[in-house]
Amino acid sequence: MTAGSEPAFTLGVEEEYLLVDPVTRDLVGDPPEALLAECEEVLGDRVSPEFMRCQVEVGSRVCGTVAEVEKELTLLRQSVADVARAHGSAIIAASTHPFATWLPQKTTERQRYEQLAHDIGIPVRRLLICAMHVHVGIEDANLRIDLMNQARYFLPHLLALSTSSPFWQGEDTGMKSYRLAVFNELPRTGIPERFEDFWEYEQHLRVLTDAGVIEDGTKIWWDIRPSARFPTLEMRICDICTRVADALSVASLFLCILRMLWRLKRGNISWRRYKTLLINENRWRAMRYGLDGGMIDFGRGEMVPYPDLLEELIDMTREDAEALGCVEHVAHAREIVRSGTSSHIQRRVWSEARENGADPLEASRVVVDWLIQTTLEKVGHPAGRAGGGNSEDRR
Repeated sequence: MTAGSEPAFTLGVEEEYLLVDPVTRDLVGDPPEALLAECEEVLGDRVSPEFMRCQVEVGSRVCGTVAEVEKELTLLRQSVADVARAHGSAIIAASTHPFATWLPQKTTERQRYEQLAHDIGIPVRRLLICAMHVHVGIEDANLRIDLMNQARYFLPHLLALSTSSPFWQGEDTGMKSYRLAVFNELPRTGIPERFEDFWEYEQHLRVLTDAGVIEDGTKIWWDIRPSARFPTLEMRICDICTRVADALSVASLFLCILRMLWRLKRGNISWRRYKTLLINENRWRAMRYGLDGGMIDFGRGEMVPYPDLLEELIDMTREDAEALGCVEHVAHAREIVRSGTSSHIQRRVWSEARENGADPLEASRVVVDWLIQTTLEKVGHPAGRAGGGNSEDRR
């Protein structure tokens, strides 16, 4: 990559699914070893175990376009679901299970996971949560750090579009993303600090590795980080989206934000870098209210409805969406605002079941049924090269 040339802006997405029993709708706490082995036969290194045995992690190939990511995610979800079905299970794409409890869950017997359990204790045992991670290819290490510093501002906006964890152990948490409340118990999480360059980041990382606290950067679990394995900037704040179309929209918007920030940098313009204190306030609002409560526009110094912020963001990144061919995928964010995220719909399904006479546990099982069905729904709009409202009545 020559100085000033455009980064690759390749795209990769990782997702984590929960295995459920389609009869009881509870988690499959002890799936047969053959299930993962058969997934690996079909998908190779694009599938791997997670900390909990009831979880399966997948990762797309490196994709040049969002259209390629769409094919990858559709294939990955369907392939894992097909193998799970052969073993009497189903998969759901949700960041928490509506009623399952963490205490009985079995952990995967791997040295890395055993070490995590030893180092962190109960907080890591409570990690019955799933996420979506989006990697964007940026070859220049210093540029990765510069864009990370600026992109921190937009992380709450992306989280709000992805929320899928309103329930925890059978209770409505009152939050749109309870997953992050669980994840926040771990060290080295949350919004990262600002670093001058990649060298400064490595120096701070080396303090931890030299002290024996961590082995490498894979145990830095910030909401956004320079990947320790790939030349990518990895966005980690988001819940896993139940609908593939929503996942593609969030990934596209993140990609376009990074290209927009790179484009501004090329013109000697930088996004204002706000203190972590302020960004964390919007992060909390995204966790608690999602799309509904508005966020602080720090430039104006006032609360702004989320639909208005989204329209500004779509307008700011329009040139980038056109260059990357993902205009329609970015525009799908308006549909998320109109119809609600997975968290909105899960609550709606639960409430309707209760109105129809179901008890709380039965209503939660109906939510699982919706998650099973929706996880495998095909994308309902055409895809461009990289993929391409109104405020909704959520009742």
